Order: sequence, then structure tokens, then C-alpha cells
Amino acid sequence: MKRRILTFLAAMATTVASAQLYHPGEVLSYRVSYKARFFPNTEVATVDVTTIHDTLDGRPCYRVRGHGKTMPAYRWFFTVDDSYYVWVDPETKRSVRFEGDIREGNYRFRNIYRYDWDSLKVHTWWKKRDLPERSKTMEITERSMDAVSLYFNLRSSSSDEFVEGEVRKLEMVLEDTIRTLNFRFEGREVKRIPKMGKCHTLRFSCQIGTSDGFSFTDGTEFTVWISDDRNKFPVYLESPIRIGSICAYISQYSGLKYPPEGFKK
Repeated sequence: MKRRILTFLAAMATTVASAQLYHPGEVLSYRVSYKARFFPNTEVATVDVTTIHDTLDGRPCYRVRGHGKTMPAYRWFFTVDDSYYVWVDPETKRSVRFEGDIREGNYRFRNIYRYDWDSLKVHTWWKKRDLPERSKTMEITERSMDAVSLYFNLRSSSSDEFVEGEVRKLEMVLEDTIRTLNFRFEGREVKRIPKMGKCHTLRFSCQIGTSDGFSFTDGTEFTVWISDDRNKFPVYLESPIRIGSICAYISQYSGLKYPPEGFKK
């Protein structure tokens, strides 16, 4: 499960829209479960995504935090405590800074991205435990985003923009490379969410490629269901792994900008 929990919630993307749905005060909580053929559907972790007003270098901004951690019953086996932050310019809706702090078992990893949109470059820095820090400057395009920004990008598009079967692309900024993310709109579906009931959704399939454009073969294909309303928040995600699958589903929400109409009967 290493480095998958927040990746699930981050790898949701569509077209770069003019206004992403950043709404200070919003809190979205998810449960993450593992399921295999001879193994019950077991909740193993939680993920919370919160948006607040903040400042960065003296300027007002939105700050989004994604925090994933294993549930107490499973911390004896494997501990996950991952935090991701992104600071967003409230006028342009573009990320200006990204930070990640990953703590999984004995694994430690920190990374920081600083965006220079005037020159279309991103300055990245990262460090693994007991290894020297590294940095790199890369050229980006208008489609380039960090993982948390991708999470919010899907929510900004109008449902009328989606064409069933259409494939689109975005670019995900990582430490030393930029990878292509392909996504395809599969159509509308009424999805049953554990303990939350039925939700009217838009279904997308996503796939992350390497920096050379070739797709991975393990755990890089995701299916994402988002609420079919004005909030468009992710309500269910699923990805196959070598044995079984990992799912994440909404368990609680508050502070939404609009009423959650997707859960209407």
C-alpha cells in the first residue's frame, strides 16, 4: 500500500478549467479498504482533505491539506502517516507551492515544488531518509499540476463538457519528471457508497504513464466516481493491485459549497 493512499485521491483529473472548486471550510473524509478474493473487505486507513484560507509570503491564498493514516487496529502491522499541502493563488487558481511529508513504516520522504508560471518552470526539491537532498528545475505547460491540484481540477468542469468515451490528458509533476495522466469519461452511474447510500455519479477511468509515455503495469489504473452535482467531489475510487484491489470511499463531508444533490434518491 506504500504511497498509494493519497495517490488515489490525487489522481483525479480532467480538463484544465478556468475556476477550480476550492472552498475554504470544506472537509472531505474517506475510508480506505483492501479487498481480495479470499479476504474480506477490510477498512485499513483514513484520508482527510481540508481547505482553508491562509497566507504565503505575505499574500492571501487557499491551502489544501491531504492527510492519510492507517487505522489504529493496523498500525502494529504497517504505519502510514502522510501529509500533502498545496497553496493556491485565489485569483488564478494555480498552485504556487506544494509540500509532501511521507511517513510509512521506516520510510521517510519529503518534497517541495515551487511554481514559476511566468517562465513556465517548476523548481522541485526532495529528500529520502539517510540520502542527500536533491533538486531539479523542469519546464511545465498550462496542463502541468501536482497531485493535490489534480484532485481539485476534476471538480471545476461542467458535466456538459464530458463526452462518453473521450480520452484526455494532463501532466503530473513529480520530483524529477513529469508524467502523463490519461483519463476517459465512462458515463453516468448510480453508485452505492458503503454506509452512505446511493449516489448519482460521473465515472472516469485513469491511467498514469512513465515520463516516456508508457503506462505502468501495477497499480496505475484507477476508476474514479465523482458526485453528479455542482460539488463534483470524489465519492469512490478503486484500483487493482497484484492481489485484490484497494478502494477509497467518502465517509463524511462538511462545508460543501453547494448542497450534496448527488445523494438524492
